Amino acid sequence: MNIHRMHCFGRTAETGNTAIVVESSVLSESERLEFATQQDANATVFVDANAGGDLQLDYYYPHARSPLCLHATLAASAVFFERYPDIERLQFITRMHGQALVIERVDQDIYVGVEAQRCPGLIFDVAEIATLLLVKPTDLIGIKGPASVGSAKLLVEVADESALDALRPDLAGIIEWSRKHAVSGIFAYCHLRGDVYVGRNFNHLEPRFEDAATGVAAGALALALERSITLLQGDALGQPCTLLARYMRGAVQIGGRAVRSAV
Repeated sequence: MNIHRMHCFGRTAETGNTAIVVESSVLSESERLEFATQQDANATVFVDANAGGDLQLDYYYPHARSPLCLHATLAASAVFFERYPDIERLQFITRMHGQALVIERVDQDIYVGVEAQRCPGLIFDVAEIATLLLVKPTDLIGIKGPASVGSAKLLVEVADESALDALRPDLAGIIEWSRKHAVSGIFAYCHLRGDVYVGRNFNHLEPRFEDAATGVAAGALALALERSITLLQGDALGQPCTLLARYMRGAVQIGGRAVRSAV
């Protein structure tokens, strides 16, 4: 196997979500999950070639396989752009759902183009969502979604950064609720200024696995707001990240940096 360790969406070369890119793997699905669980990384992506020659991406978090992970997609894209410096555009196919991902390199950033995906119908109870986040219903400014660019997110707005940073939710409860409703966790956010938002993603069983950057949530939020946004994430984790989401009437390009880890 060829293994690459990348930092994605970081504001500096040393920060960001960590992704492991694995090429030439013969591991089974269960072995891939076991491998991902053993890595000190937010996600692992396996790059496979199918019979038609398409490059497929198979995503794994430490606790589960995923249909899409955009920071891992950035990582895989960076490996290929590094290997083929003359190309500025490529395409991957997701292994689970066959979703086409069109990738573009623009200066120092990589953008992943995704279409809005159909979400399950969901009638949610504000009190239930507040209970999962361990806050009062009046602490929630609004709830949008679910919205999806490949992994459905329920989007919950809180008043400000202080309220966002103070969240200590029931992580096991959110995972169980997500499984019940076919939603990939809760993304809490607040409006900072202009087109800038701050967010936190809750789709993990342990606090140490909280995402420093969640590309699918940036895309879902841009869809729900119907506008291009800049999403700040990971500051409280010591991993400051910036995600760019370009809204294009039902489609989104999600972009940011991806650099090779020095460790």
